[in-house]
Formats: sequence, C-alpha cells, structure tokens
Amino acid sequence: MYWPVGVPRVYAAAQEGRISVSDDGNGTSPTGDGLSAAKIEIGSPEDVPTDDDDGILDEKNGKEGRANGDGNGNVTVTPSPRPKSISSRRNSSYAAAVKDNGDITGLRVSRTGHMFATITIATLTIWQTRPTAILASVIRSKHSLQTYGPNVSLLLRPDSAIFVVQTSFGYLITYSLATDPNARVYRTQFANGSNSHARRQSVGGAQSRGGSERLPGAGEGGGLHEVSVRFRMVIKVDAGIGQALALDEELVVATRKPAAVQCIRWTPDSTGNQTSTELLSRMMWINKKASVINMVHDRPMNLSTWVLDDGRAYAVQRLSSARQDPSAPKKLFRGFCFHTPEREDEFAIKAAINARFSLIAIGSANGAIFVYSAKDYSGNIVLSHKLSLSVSLGSSGRITFLSYSPDGYCLFAGFEKGWMTWSVYGKPGGSSFTSDASVSQQNDEGWLSGVLDGAWLGGGSEILLVGQNDDRLWVLEMARSAVAGCFSSANIARTMLVSNETLMVYQGYNLPDLTTISAEASLWHHVQVPASYLVDQWPIKSAVISPDGRYVAVAGRRGLAHYSVNSGRWKTFADSSMENEFVVRGGMCWYQHILIAAVESGDRFEVRLYSRELALDNALILHVESLTAPAVLITPSGDDSLLVYTHENVVFHYIVTATADTVRLVLMGQIGFHGIVRATSRVRALSWILPDDQLHDGDPSQDVAVATVLFLVDGKLVMLQPSTTDTGDSKYDMKVVAQNVEYYALMRDQPSFNLPPLDNSLPPSPSTNGIIDDIDRGHELRDSLWIFDGTGMRIWTDVREVLSPAAVEHKRELLPSISIPVDYYPLSILLNKGIFLGVEPELVQRRDVNFAFFRFAIRTHLFLPHILRHHLSQRNSSAALHLAHHYHNLLYFPHALEILLHTVLDEEVDTPPSRSTALLPHVLSFLATFPQYLDILVQCTRKTEVRSWRTLFAHLPPPQELFEEAMQKGALKTAGGYMLVLHTFEEIDESGEKLVRLLRQARQEGEWELCKELARFLVALDESGGMLREALRKVDLLEPAVVVGGATEYKEGTGLGISVGSASNNGEEVSPRSGGRQNQLTDEGAGGDYFSIQ
Repeated sequence: MYWPVGVPRVYAAAQEGRISVSDDGNGTSPTGDGLSAAKIEIGSPEDVPTDDDDGILDEKNGKEGRANGDGNGNVTVTPSPRPKSISSRRNSSYAAAVKDNGDITGLRVSRTGHMFATITIATLTIWQTRPTAILASVIRSKHSLQTYGPNVSLLLRPDSAIFVVQTSFGYLITYSLATDPNARVYRTQFANGSNSHARRQSVGGAQSRGGSERLPGAGEGGGLHEVSVRFRMVIKVDAGIGQALALDEELVVATRKPAAVQCIRWTPDSTGNQTSTELLSRMMWINKKASVINMVHDRPMNLSTWVLDDGRAYAVQRLSSARQDPSAPKKLFRGFCFHTPEREDEFAIKAAINARFSLIAIGSANGAIFVYSAKDYSGNIVLSHKLSLSVSLGSSGRITFLSYSPDGYCLFAGFEKGWMTWSVYGKPGGSSFTSDASVSQQNDEGWLSGVLDGAWLGGGSEILLVGQNDDRLWVLEMARSAVAGCFSSANIARTMLVSNETLMVYQGYNLPDLTTISAEASLWHHVQVPASYLVDQWPIKSAVISPDGRYVAVAGRRGLAHYSVNSGRWKTFADSSMENEFVVRGGMCWYQHILIAAVESGDRFEVRLYSRELALDNALILHVESLTAPAVLITPSGDDSLLVYTHENVVFHYIVTATADTVRLVLMGQIGFHGIVRATSRVRALSWILPDDQLHDGDPSQDVAVATVLFLVDGKLVMLQPSTTDTGDSKYDMKVVAQNVEYYALMRDQPSFNLPPLDNSLPPSPSTNGIIDDIDRGHELRDSLWIFDGTGMRIWTDVREVLSPAAVEHKRELLPSISIPVDYYPLSILLNKGIFLGVEPELVQRRDVNFAFFRFAIRTHLFLPHILRHHLSQRNSSAALHLAHHYHNLLYFPHALEILLHTVLDEEVDTPPSRSTALLPHVLSFLATFPQYLDILVQCTRKTEVRSWRTLFAHLPPPQELFEEAMQKGALKTAGGYMLVLHTFEEIDESGEKLVRLLRQARQEGEWELCKELARFLVALDESGGMLREALRKVDLLEPAVVVGGATEYKEGTGLGISVGSASNNGEEVSPRSGGRQNQLTDEGAGGDYFSIQ
C-alpha cells in the first residue's frame, strides 16, 4: 500500500571552512584511553567546541572510570585518574582526511522520529528531521582513531538521550545529548515585500494566513532546537563485538570470543550491578558453535530476532529475574529457532519485525525474503510467504537493509545495487531495479544504485536512505493508501492516496466507462493540505473520504481539518488551542456532511460530530458521545448505524439521528467479546451482517442479538456468528474466513448500494445506476465479500453462503472462493463497472533532465470473466446469465466475454479435459445467448494460434454456417473475419463465391474499407491478380487500368486503389492476415489483425 512518488530530497554535511578537532589532552592522558570530545553548537555565539572533560564517566558517583573486559566478555567499570583537559585546534591535513573519508557508514532514528544521527569513520552527526538540518557534530581526533579504531556502527537509545558508536577495535564510545526545549538555533526571517504573486489557499479559520505572510514548511513550526553532545564513557569489550542493541534500560552486546550476550545497564540497578552475561553455549535452545551477527528488537511485541552466522534465525525474549528460580542457573534469554536454511544461499542475513501484523521477515543470502507469522511466544512461528526479486542476485547484490513501515503495511528491502518494496503480504511495489544503470551513474543518483542503510520518517510518509559509498542522505517521499491510516469502507470504495503534504483523490467513478479505465493523469484530483495545519501537526496520520466522494478529512499529530472537493475549500480550527486539545485516535468517518471522529482529550474519550457547514470550533460541535475507554475503531454500517469498538473489548451500536436543529448518536445496544478477542489493539477492522428481515423491518435495538460480526485481526478475517446453547444462553461460533488479508470489502456496506430504486422507464445501465435491481437478488454481488491477500483478489459472491449453518459446521476448512490474480495492487472495486482499480509506480528517466522521478500509472482489471467462469464451472448458467444482464450495457462487455472464451480455450488446448469436465462447450452455449456472439468468436480466433481453432470449432457449427449467419444479420466485417477461418480450413471454393457475395454486399452498403480489405485478401490468394479482377468484374468495380513497370494498377480516384503485381510482385509476398506486404501466410500467422472488428 506504499508507493514512491516524485523526486527525493538530498542532504549532505558540508565540511568546508574551519574544522575543529579535539584530542585527549595531546596524548598525555595517564590512562592512555582518553577521547577527544567536541561539542559543536550550530548558531551559538561560540563557533569552536568547548574543552569538555574527557574521561570515562561513572554515572553512579560522578567519577571518571575505565571499562575493562575480563577475557570472558564481562565488563567492569573501575575509577581511573582524571586525564588532562582536551584542546581545540585547527588541523588542515586531518580535516582534509576526514573530508575524503566522509562516506556515511551508519544511520539511526529516534523512536519519535524527530531526530536521527549518522556516522562516518571519524564523525558523529546529529540531525533534526523537520526542518532537516545538522544540530551538532563530533569529530574524533587522530589519537582517538588510533586508540579505538574507526567508527563501524551506530546505536541510539530510543529516547535519543544517549548515542553509542561502535569502533573496529571493539570499543563502545557513548555520548549524551542535552537539549534546551526553549532554545532555538535559527530563526527564519523573510525580507519585507508585498509578495503579490504568492498563491493563496482557500482555508477557513483564524489560522489561515494572508498572502503576504510566509509559513515554515510541514512539521517545521518548532524551529531548530539547540542541542549539545557530551562525551560520556568508553566501554571496551575484549571478547570482540559482533552486534549490539540499544534498548530503553540496557545495552545488549553480542560478543565473538567467547560467543556470549552481555546486558549493560545504562545505570546500575538497586544492587549496584550494571552488567550481566550469558554464554551462547549455555543457551540450550541455540547452536553451540555459532555467534550472533544481527539483532533487532521490537518494543510493542517485546520480541527480538537474532541472526547467527550458521544461517539460523531465532525469536528471543528477555527473561525477568523476578520470575526465575533463585536456585537455578540464571538465564537472561529464552528463544526459539524458526528459520533453518536448507541450503547455504538461504542463510539468514537481516531481520525485521512487523508488530502490527505479527510478522518476522528474514533476508537471506540469495536475496529472497522469508516472512514468518508469529502466532504466540511459545515458538509457534510458521512460514507465511516468500518474497523474491524480479532480478538475479548478480543484478541486486546482497541484502543490506530490511525494515517495515511504522504501520506495518510496507516492507522496504535495500540491496547493494538497488532496492524494492512489497506490501505486507507480498505484492511488489516500487523498485529501483527498473532504472537504467548507466543513466543513474551519469547523474550520480546514489539512491537508485544501492542502499547501505535506511530508516522510516514521518510515520511512513518518507524513507531516509544512505547509498553505497555515498556522503549524502536521500529522503524519498512515499504515498500510501488512505486505508493504511484509517480502515473505512469509504476509503476502500473510493481510492485516495496520502503523501507527505498532499492528497490524491481518484475521480473517475462517475465518468463514462472508457474514461474510467483510461490511464489519464487528469483523473486524479490533487489536494494540498493547508500549510497552516501541517506546520505544527505534520505528519498526516489518517485521512478519510465520504461515501459520495464530496468531502475529505485529515488528522495529524493533533486536531483535524476537512475539505470540500466541490468547492475546493479547507476548514481548520480557528483557535490553535482547540486544535491542540485533542488527538484523533480510533478513526473517522462521514455521515452525509457530518464528520464523526473518535478522539482523546486528556483523560476523556469521546466520539464527536462536526458539521461541514459550520466552522471548526468546540462551541459548534453537534454532539459529543463519551466513552469509558479509548476507541480502537469506528465504522459506519448500513444507512444510519455506527459501530464503535473500544479497548474494553466491547462493540457499541449507535443510530445517527437527525433532528431539525442537530444530529446526535443514540445508543441501541452493545456486545462484549471478552474471552473471544484476546488483543483489542490488534483489531484492524470491524463489520457486521444483519439478516435481511432484521435489516429491513427489524427493531434496531435487537440488531446486536442477531448480527454476525466480522473482525479483521492482524491478517486474519474472523466471523463470529450468534447462536444459543442447549440451555438457551447466547454464544458465538467462530469461523476463520481467510488468512493473510490486507483488506476486505463487504459490498452491502459500500456506497454504491445506498442508492434509490431504479427508474424502470430508463434503460438499465450499470455505469449510471449501479447494479441494484428488485428481481431475483439471489445471484447478484450485492452481498458479496471481497478480500485482497497480497497475491490476488478472493471473492465470495454471496456472504450469506458463508453464514449458512453447513459452512459454520466445518470450522477448520476455508470456504471455497473465486480467486482472481492481479499483477498490481488493487485499491478499490468498481462494482458497477466490473473492474478493479489500482495503481502501479513508474520510474521515469529522461535524457533531457539529470534526475529520475516516480509517478503513478492507473491500472484496471476486469473481474467479470472470472465470476462468470466460476458460475459456469458450477454448471449454474442461470446465475451467469443473471449477472451478465447487469453488465451488458458496458461498452467493454463484449471484450469481457471474449476474455472468458480466450482463457478457457487456451487452458483446454494446453490441458485437454475429459468430455464430462470440459468447460468450453458450456462457455460457448452461454455466449450464444448474446447478440455479440459471432463477433466474439471472430475476435478470439484473431488472437489465438491456429492450433486452437480446431478445439474451438469442434464445439461450433461449421464456419460456413457462421459465415452465412453473419451475412444474414448484416454483420459484414464479422463475415469477413470468417473468411480467414474458411481459408485456413481450406473451405473456400475455387470460384470465391462467398467472397464475391461479401464484396457485393459491402459495395451496396458503402463499406469501402471492407471492400479494400477484401481486395487485398484476394491479391494474397492469387498474386497474379486473376481472382481480384474476376471478383471486381462480377460486382461491377473493375475500372480501366494501366501497366506501370510491369505491374497492373488501378487509376487514382477510381476502383479500390489496390496494387496487383505479377507473379513475382517485385520480390515481395502479401499475406491476407497482415493487411499489407509481409511474409507468406502460415498457420502461426493466423492470429493477425486482418478484418478487424471495429
């Protein structure tokens, strides 16, 4: 659900001018282990670093000390004499050396994302995310590099208070970061001017600013904070450092010799202990002869993943000392091996954890990515799916970076020679492997040539990349589906993409059929979110569109804003204190022009109703419904119902009631799912299905008693159906409908069905009136259920079949569905047009500009042939006919039937079925009921090989009869198409009587283009021109001719303008299927485009 968009921004740390270098007191430290620490404060009055104490700090008593290894990998901190103070000086040769080796080698981002840090072999640089700028930097001296070795890796405590640099000599150098929340480094000032050419935004509210006043960029309202970096301590690990993790409470270090894992607390515990160690050889669940080469940790799941040099991967948890038996040997970790490679090229290299979907991704040596589903903490971790690159390992290189987006919907994989993205369950997204390597190298675009490291920013709206052997940072903007931030039926029904500062709304739903399926960029409506809102509330966390597509609402860090697509006007809060008073948490939805939002305000949890017609102001809120717990999600259902699911594991059912003065929510009932849904935070979506009699005539207060509830938990779609026990008590029967669900759509909740009854005086048109009809609803798609599982769309044509008692009894079996593979990411289902709509990213490289950029391409796919085939395979022709009736007015309906025939024909030619299982006869019988039947057959023959024709016509009348039928119906071009079939089957008589009849009829009806094609066809049959002259003579089209260069030509302005050559024909041969001078007619060429049907 993520796609790269536009051109990346690029940043680099300039090292021109004065370079301040600090060492450890000119190398006279009594310990010999001093480190020059530099504090650079950008924008402060002092441009040179101050002389800071540079010993090793013992935080407990404020003394300086030295960290030593005992040979077993253990670390101790002991006091040491105070070294001399450091000095700051200019060193041109050293500064030049630092600059020459300025390639970035490591990158880490803070948990909040407001700050990140980079390292080179000699520097540590602290950056602010918005605005992107360097806040502080540390340049290590030559003596420090010689003593501890160059920088090789960077760690960052999640709260960004401590930075840890790992060196090549086995040292961990720690720095502390101090921040003054009220101090700013820079203050933006603009020159006075009228700014008469500034573009004015249409924004309502007091926060909207005049055209002459400029605003900072998105997220830049806080300015550049002033920070200082101070050396803290050095930790020497004699056992060698294989990998390290910086957690909230401790630093976890994996050593090499001996292979062990050490936990070093940031501060000593209550007993004064600061370190603890466990050897890998004592971990009974791990291979004894391996060491850790990669570690990742996920805080929400409280789970780590270790990758060992033997290629295995383990899911690991930290054990609490309070829960262990004091008499037993102390254990620090417990884990389970879940990835065991079968071959050396499947050795694990990198790992990433997706807490939102409970997935663990393992990048292997051959470039493939194995994705596992963690079902519990007891080792029940199974393979979910496998991701493969579209290029070879030689073209991609080894995997270097692997990370899920913050919301878990996208996986980004960086390689030595490029990168690629996938959706959560495996649909490929953007990729740099489609780029032209020579152009990328010429333009020096490191972000396309390979990735060393990376990190997500802005809640997933951007990704920060470091190229191979590059000193620059590339920030690539990502656009994501609105469903990722707010799972809403309207967001699925209407495609809307959310990028860094804009919204892209697809507007082709109510346009003519052929316009909808076109790839015109004008079908996108681009909306710029107001700068006055984004300046403090960036990034956009959620967005929702109304069911009719008229309104859009967005919510950032705090507050919300909404927009009218028709008027192009935004509304924001007039008072910034009101905007900052609450945060949207639990989602939003629209009810007509009313915006419903679940919010948290202090310790209060509410559902608020805002009118689009009124200003955003607390005094103008239409209704406030208090909740006893935070809302997990809210979702509309039916015409006027609202479902609110809270962290108390309760679903509340409200009715939206409108009066003359206001709109309010009325509570109808509630359902508790205690003991059924174990983790409320893992619920992504919720719907319910009411029986038809209850939906139309029932008491709304009884809906909760009879409703079947659909929960989307992680990637599992679960159905809970009410029933009663033998004693009369209520219970719910649980059924897993599908796995690996990225999103689902219940069509009875889609806005296309909330329409008035059809006017029977108008011709039925799915494009204008939907596909609702009052007759025989049994086989319509009104009650269909659609899911996307990362590979294709799965459909249940009638969800009531899923709810049937027989289906519920087979609790462990997935119900049969229709599977439709798609080669792009489908975003919405246009039920009234019979298509899926999605987007596909395109990387554009042009030689007239020196940069590449990503753009979107609209993709569509007809789902109608797949459903028709399903009905016919079930021998349910009535259902197929009923469904086709609703779509027969689509302009591309004949093409859908042609796809149906073509697909079945190809399969039965390649794999001939038995007579009883053959589907082709049923398809042909079905097609015979439509007036386009003859055209469909001709079009299919044109697009298939001749070897398929025998199979096709084995179930059809002879071609002569089809030709005669086409002639009787006046379908002359169709009849012309059957001439190709007759010629291929050698059933054209020598006299060409059928050709003459067709030519005469075409002449009488003025079909001169057809006459010309028939003439060329005759020339191909007889290169001497005899058949053509005889046919023209019979239909009175023979005109006087002249001989030019040995060839017979008709005079210009008379006849058909067809050249008739001699037997040699100037050395060229003419094919009747090519419509021009091409190769001799062969069976393989029978699929040409001659006699095309317009």
